[in-house]
Amino acid sequence: MGTSLQLVDRLVPGGNLESYIQAASRIPVLTADEERELAEKLHYDGDVEAARQLVLSHLRFVIHIARSYSGYGLAQADLIQEGNVGLMKAVKRFNPEYGVRLVSFAVHWIKAEIHEFILRNWRIVKVATTKAQRKLFFNLRSQKKRLAWLNHDELQAVAADLGVEPKVVRDMEGRLASQDTAFDGPMDDDDDNAYQAPAYYLEDRRSDPATQLENADWTEDSNGRLMEALGNLDERSQDILRERWLSDSKSTLHELADKYGVSAERIRQLEKNAMKKIRNQMAEVA
Repeated sequence: MGTSLQLVDRLVPGGNLESYIQAASRIPVLTADEERELAEKLHYDGDVEAARQLVLSHLRFVIHIARSYSGYGLAQADLIQEGNVGLMKAVKRFNPEYGVRLVSFAVHWIKAEIHEFILRNWRIVKVATTKAQRKLFFNLRSQKKRLAWLNHDELQAVAADLGVEPKVVRDMEGRLASQDTAFDGPMDDDDDNAYQAPAYYLEDRRSDPATQLENADWTEDSNGRLMEALGNLDERSQDILRERWLSDSKSTLHELADKYGVSAERIRQLEKNAMKKIRNQMAEVA
């Protein structure tokens, strides 16, 4: 037993799965008395080594449960890893005074962690968000015996068995049958298949000649009205705006103040008044 414990300690499900499973299967199952003794040490004394032995002796049980979820297209190692998290949570909360074996207590925690992992990773768009939908999601998959859609009688039977409306079952069945599709399509798609990607269903208005012409006309018209409004200002105001906004090397308020022999605050006021006049003129033309 000691060798197996050491081997499992060095392995994780994602490393070498087969070696991990073999090592876990070689760890003996605890007797009821052994399990209770370890549980009491953990519960009453906080014995970490007792917790470790309880976890390791139940790894084979986690593997057994994880295998029942192999139909979701997720890595077996990941399912086992999540199940192990649930096992550790169960061991931490297990009270030897419950009068039940740890395996009976832990099954809920193990399945709960695996369920959460599947729902987080099985689809980009979540298939189940409420507690009722999550229960239906897993029960429906386990009750469907074939790949075809449920007929009317089967639908009614499943709905009655799960205690929900037939419409709810049909809706979840549609979610289960749906597939995620990449927006741009797979990278290795050829030209014959690439057009099926959702990206090709959307209209690109940037290439619309009418829109491009309209934008060009609007820009040209706006620039023309701006230059006309600027030309209606006095020379000093024109110069201030050009130096402050239209020049590549913009002048500061103090530089313009030195140029015209006034204060920087006066230049700021002239700039503000000039901008106001331009906005008013352009608004009147529009």
